[in-house]
Amino acid sequence: MSATMMKGSIPMEIKKVSISAKRQITIPQKFFAMLGFDTEAECMVRGNELVIRPAKTNTGGEFAEQILADLIEQGYSGKELLQHFKQAQSQVRPAVEKMIGEAESVAVSESEYMTYEDIFGEEEKI
Repeated sequence: MSATMMKGSIPMEIKKVSISAKRQITIPQKFFAMLGFDTEAECMVRGNELVIRPAKTNTGGEFAEQILADLIEQGYSGKELLQHFKQAQSQVRPAVEKMIGEAESVAVSESEYMTYEDIFGEEEKI
């Protein structure tokens, strides 16, 4: 049995699923296809909710060019450049996930919104 509810102004479709003795669930086919699941899922706790979503493939290329350019400009090269690049690259996803979480809070009116400039600062004029 499924139901549609509203979370703020966002409609949510809900389907009750069984949990096996081994703590396993089956993702309803409609949700599986709609969200683009493949062979892996990510699980996270958000407040008192368990969120299960398709696993994101991380190619490692997010902002890579900008990170490298910035590190080279700072004078890094060789092994030191590689070390700093890996550190900076590992911080991208958590920062983006935090921003998405904050955006979700704004979307359901749990907090005030921030502007692009609040997040990224003023655009530099070249």
